[in-house]
Amino acid sequence: ARARRCGFDGVEVHGAHGSVLAQFLSPTSNRRRDAYGGSAENRARIVLEILSGIRARCGESFNVGLRLSPERFGLRLPEIAELAQRVMVSGLIDYLDMSLWDYTKLPEDKGFRQRPLRDHFLELERGRTRLGVAGKIDSGMAARACIDDGFDFVSIGRAAIVHHDFVRRIADDPGFTMAALPVTVERLRAEGLGPAFINYMRRWEGFVEPDACTDTRG
Repeated sequence: ARARRCGFDGVEVHGAHGSVLAQFLSPTSNRRRDAYGGSAENRARIVLEILSGIRARCGESFNVGLRLSPERFGLRLPEIAELAQRVMVSGLIDYLDMSLWDYTKLPEDKGFRQRPLRDHFLELERGRTRLGVAGKIDSGMAARACIDDGFDFVSIGRAAIVHHDFVRRIADDPGFTMAALPVTVERLRAEGLGPAFINYMRRWEGFVEPDACTDTRG
């Protein structure tokens, strides 16, 4: 509601990457014994209530997205796929942003490795919801492959950190590929990253090239 009053067109609810909502969705981290713990339905309850609350307070014209990741942090692929299906046909969101870590990978769960992870979400009914994907999309060819596979849009992370104008670059050159990692601190400064963000990126293994001022002992 505050974002809407400030003039934003929409918000994305973060339910991926071990965030608080992802912890609710995980049967490993969620040990609650009330209506928000236990079954998959209970663990997803808070996500659905938040989305319903946004719709009620901000209206149908406010753009609402949800980001989910289907693996790691104790998350179970079948449960996340079921939640993804539920929210896409619910009218509660305008788009679903699936962060797959690597859009080409197979599921980590050996019981579902007969096909790529992305296929478990491409097969779902979308209604009027747009379906996007994130995960090591580092070139124009990779972005195009995702669209050709059936996603409605792609979300760019690392490539947009290394190249602030990544989208423009691939528009001008469909074959453009992100610079090889690791990158220097000077490079990140030139792309507009501030000191706090650069220090955060140092935590990503293999992303920032060590320099003489870096304490590598942790």
